[in-house]
Amino acid sequence: LCVFDLAAKTGEYSGANNPLCMVRNRELIKYKADRFPIGVFEGHKQQLFTNNRFDLMDGDCLYLFSDGYADQFGGPENKKFMSRRFEELLVEISTKPMEVQKEMLVRKLAEWKGRNDQVDDILVIGIKI
Repeated sequence: LCVFDLAAKTGEYSGANNPLCMVRNRELIKYKADRFPIGVFEGHKQQLFTNNRFDLMDGDCLYLFSDGYADQFGGPENKKFMSRRFEELLVEISTKPMEVQKEMLVRKLAEWKGRNDQVDDILVIGIKI
């Protein structure tokens, strides 16, 4: 869940399992997610999500995503794409217009996947301030 106050240039993020990644001036900033799923409670104790607050600057790119891109098998050794490689890709594309970023993500995934089947749902949401 993300909330933005563009007039105050602030944002808030709470998430399950996957972080929010912000790229500012080609530097990756990660806001951690909690390590439990949405809607599942252990025992009778309610699990509360961490609320991450952050400032926004013009040009910031924020990314929310499922684990599908990083978990896709492919490449020369038929291994997973992995989170580190995905984060490096986000930094690499962050200076481009959003439509170009989308095309680059789609193209890189197709190249990586090759003839492999897609193994999971893939969702990437990008927001440029």
